[in-house]
Amino acid sequence: MCLILCLCLLIPPEGLASNVADALVVAISLTKTSSVRPLEPNERDILSIYDLVYESVVTIDDNYLPQPLLCTYWEQSTNARTWTFHIREDVNFSDGTPLTARDVVATAEAILARAKDTTTVNKGFYSNLSYFVSSISASDQYTVVVRAERPYYGLLYAMTFPVLPADRVSADNPPGTGPYRIETFHPSEYIYLTANTQWWKNQPRVKSISFHVENVPSEVIRSYDTAKVDTAVTRSISASQYRSGTNAFAVDFRTRQLDCLLMNLSADRLKSKNLRKAIRYAIDVDKIAKNIYMGMVKRTDTPAIPGTWLYNDNATATLHKDVEEAKRLLALDDWEDSNQDGILDKVGSDGKLVSLNLNLYVYEEPENDVRIETANFIKSELAEIGINVNITTMTFTGIKEKLSAGAFNLALVSYEMDVCPDYGFMLIGGNTGNYGRYNSSQMTQLCKDLRTCTTMLEYKNKLFEIQDLFIEDCPLICFFYREGVVLTRLMYTTVRDVREYELFRGIESFRP
Repeated sequence: MCLILCLCLLIPPEGLASNVADALVVAISLTKTSSVRPLEPNERDILSIYDLVYESVVTIDDNYLPQPLLCTYWEQSTNARTWTFHIREDVNFSDGTPLTARDVVATAEAILARAKDTTTVNKGFYSNLSYFVSSISASDQYTVVVRAERPYYGLLYAMTFPVLPADRVSADNPPGTGPYRIETFHPSEYIYLTANTQWWKNQPRVKSISFHVENVPSEVIRSYDTAKVDTAVTRSISASQYRSGTNAFAVDFRTRQLDCLLMNLSADRLKSKNLRKAIRYAIDVDKIAKNIYMGMVKRTDTPAIPGTWLYNDNATATLHKDVEEAKRLLALDDWEDSNQDGILDKVGSDGKLVSLNLNLYVYEEPENDVRIETANFIKSELAEIGINVNITTMTFTGIKEKLSAGAFNLALVSYEMDVCPDYGFMLIGGNTGNYGRYNSSQMTQLCKDLRTCTTMLEYKNKLFEIQDLFIEDCPLICFFYREGVVLTRLMYTTVRDVREYELFRGIESFRP
């Protein structure tokens, strides 16, 4: 994990857009990808291309639940320390080579070796596999045995890495078992995919997908506007204007980027739960979502993904802007505006009058000029309840230094969330992502208990307990998961959860 659900179809009048036929042309932004290395992706959108070519042992469905893909089923030992995956016997790679358990093991071992290599700084996109898997082996040609680091349901989410042929794990452009194969790859120019005739399911109706590579993100939308392509992929806020158009489909996709307001609980004032909750009640996050981010977000009040089995709706049902409640909470901590200057104050332990001033650090993104506007909105919202906010704009590196040193009051940040729904990295005391210095023995124990849950029901119940306490303690304020848009004149999917890294999910089975 590091710092940093919906499908919205705007159906146009008949004749202005249509369902995809046998080909799709897509504009996409890639600036770092110079070779096809599915275990070593170095930018976001290449993963969506790899997703069409390579398959995993386990996949995640529309409800964000693990489901068998290259395995037919799995089973776990009584103590859940051993997981056995039964690999399909009817699957070939695109070159005709049969898939076996040996391929799964070799791919996993390559990921684990890199993750555990102390001489390597970049541990790889799938390095979290080492957190879940102690060892992996093949007991026969179609049986994979995983020895878990801990008895943990989350291991199933870690089994979503792309499976490669055992003898070509480190090769360039290895064959995959997915619905498409990479026919032609020209860095910085185009990537041409054709249907994999060896695919173990029904042949895709869409026989070819051409990806036109743009080096500048703004050129992606330009290519779409000038009709050079059928489809364009963008995370730019400016793309929101297309969502209400009538000449294209706009498919919203959820990213893993969770935007938050961090609060430093080691700062004397923010140790108070009342103050933290007052800040939460003062900010109209729905307005930020609608007016600043132009609706290109998925609102959430906890780190869980809304609209899935993970999200505790009951815990967040009462959360909304409530100025009077915010003022009541501040009064409980004896804050008042004694000198009528519009800023709350009270007498400190040294007998001197202290005012409620907080600093807010913010860094800006290259493509979206929204964080500064959000910071100014928060400043005005908190001024309404008597909190004065001083905004400082910094570089990403600068703000990370502030967070690591604990030298801040408030900070607008994003977390890049892992595929496994586990929030301990930001909530357990002392953990690397816990920049707010939140330290609750109860929360730490809940997060540790989560990591011993071995069934979906146990896992869900524990996640709900974590979210209940999250709302009660208010260690940070979650705003939303960011969204991007796939603009297309040709509809290619009917799946409900189009998400980052799987932007063309469902194209292989699309039938109009």
